[in-house]
Order: sequence, then C-alpha cells, then structure tokens
Amino acid sequence: MSTNFQTSAQSTVPIAAWGRRNHGPTLPGQGISCPRQTPLDAQELADITAIIVAARREHRLAPAYPEHLKTRNWDSVMAVIAAVNRELRWPAVGWKIGAAAEEIRRVEKVPGPCPGEIPLKGLFQSPARLPDRLFIRYRCSECEFAFRMAADLPARAQPYTEDEVAVAVESLHPALEIGDCVFEDWYGSSGYFGGSMDNGGAAAFVPGAAILDWRNMDLANAKIDLYLNGQYQKSGYGRAAMGHPLTSLTWMANWLRVQGKWLHAGEYVSTGTCTGHFFAARGDQLDVDFGPIGKVSVVYE
Repeated sequence: MSTNFQTSAQSTVPIAAWGRRNHGPTLPGQGISCPRQTPLDAQELADITAIIVAARREHRLAPAYPEHLKTRNWDSVMAVIAAVNRELRWPAVGWKIGAAAEEIRRVEKVPGPCPGEIPLKGLFQSPARLPDRLFIRYRCSECEFAFRMAADLPARAQPYTEDEVAVAVESLHPALEIGDCVFEDWYGSSGYFGGSMDNGGAAAFVPGAAILDWRNMDLANAKIDLYLNGQYQKSGYGRAAMGHPLTSLTWMANWLRVQGKWLHAGEYVSTGTCTGHFFAARGDQLDVDFGPIGKVSVVYE
C-alpha cells in the first residue's frame, strides 16, 4: 500500500482505535441510557420525526433531544426510521445495516441490527472525493462488504434462505459506508438511540470494483486493513458482521420481507462494519485494503 497520501491538518492529533475524537465528549459504550422503555405514542413519534426531518432538510444539527421523547423502545426506533424516510422522500440506492457487529451493538447499546436507506446523493464510486456538503458533522467510516442485487426478492410469507439470496446477487463490492447524525455527541445519543432513529446514520456509500465470481471466496476470514493518510490504523475480518456478509445480506432481505417491502434488483446492501467505527475529518484520506477482493479510497474534502 502506497503511503504517498494527502496529509490532514489534524495528522499530529493522537488517533484512537475508533478514529478522530470529533464524535463528541462521550466515549464508545459510555452513553447514559434513558430510563423509559415504553413506545412513543402517535404524537410523540410525529414530534421526533419532525425534528429529524427539519434538521436534515436544513442541513444542521438538531436542537437538544427533548427528554420526554427519549425511549429505548426498539419498535419505536424502527417506526421513526420509516417515518423520517417517508417524509424526506430522498431517492435511495439500497440499504445499509448498522450494528451488524457485536462490537457496535455494545458501544452503541443497541439490541440488534439497524437498517438505513443509502441516499442516492451519497453514492460515489471509489476512488472518491466526498464533498463537505454530504455531512452535517460526522464522518463515521465503516469498512464493509456490500452486494448489488441482480434480481428482486419480493415480500412473501416464508423467510429467505442464504442460498436463495446468493442466487439473487449480481456482484460483491469492497466498500466504505459513512455515517452521520443530526444529534450532537454520537455516543451520548446512543443512550436513547438518537443515531439509529436518524435513518441508522446513513450518509454516504463508496463501493469499489465489482466482483462477479465471489461465491467460493472465504468472506468470513477475508482481512481488511484500514489506513489514515498513509498510516496503518487497524484491521478487521468479514466475520465481524453476523459471522458472514451473506448472513447479513439475508437478514436485510428478511427484515424487508417482514415489513412487506422488497429488496430490488440494482440495489446495494452494505452488510455492516468489519472494522468497527473510525471517525475521520475534513482533509483526511482513508485507504482500505481488502486484499484480493480490492481496495477503496476516499478523500474527505
């Protein structure tokens, strides 16, 4: 891997395992959980949806999350995600899976994986220069395996198997999925699932070159190396996300199925980070080496 990369103005700042310390004052796993466990009622759901939608449309941080709207009810989180996306009606190119890895569920204190729609305006092919306008505050960079679908997987009564889902895949891609959130203090907001409610944090998606002949690859043990401005940072393996990227993809197909929705031909699914979180800043370059599977490179402008 070449080290002749652009140097960030923050290159002298010590780098944590989870990247730059620009995520807010709360450290991973230290968000204080709100006491409420009960669902949001219809008015409360509408109120928090309106707060998120307004901040997204105006490209700004939301005001402090109202205390009376905080809950750790996961069904309410899913309802807010759906309501936000219905209101925004922003074109999407597929889905990302947040918290597919046990590490992320632990640091964000979420009970399970969280879907989010990948916005069309955030789709860039590697190597990519990502404009500052894509992000309100955060650039939570996650190294992932992604699939692009060749066929629809319609809603149906019975669950899809991994074999059925694999047949519907067109290609495998090394990828970076980048998260953002309208709420201040990334890990602090995990105490009430703020980032999850905001479309699972989906902001940008950078796939690498397509691989068509992927089915015999040992994706669970495929290694990923992450570099920041030419300096090695950390590694991960495909098994981090639900044990295997195909398992994660199948979870997404079945989650949509239960909602009465389809996974459509042409859509991408980014199957969850294999290297944990890594927060970057303007001026940073990330280079991700997936070995024989390919490479992904982004510069944050």
